[in-house]
Amino acid sequence: MSKHRKTYTREFKLEALRLAETSGKPVTQIERELGLGQGQLHHWRQQLARAGQEAFRGHGHLSVADERIRQLERENARLRQEAEILKNSP
Repeated sequence: MSKHRKTYTREFKLEALRLAETSGKPVTQIERELGLGQGQLHHWRQQLARAGQEAFRGHGHLSVADERIRQLERENARLRQEAEILKNSP
């Protein structure tokens, strides 16, 4: 029997964190009510503090800095190929 991991949207995570801050209820109670694992809100709060607006990007979405690095690596590879072609031409 395989276990399925629950995935939550960025909006859900932000709303859950907002609820934890404003409701006055204990965090453990909110986690239970939302069906979250123990400590999940704490983990999300840490991610948000560490990454700010780039937190909770989702699978396959790169941060702005990582995307820029990817673009520069592609451009670098293309320029190396062009230089190699020019070097080998008569």
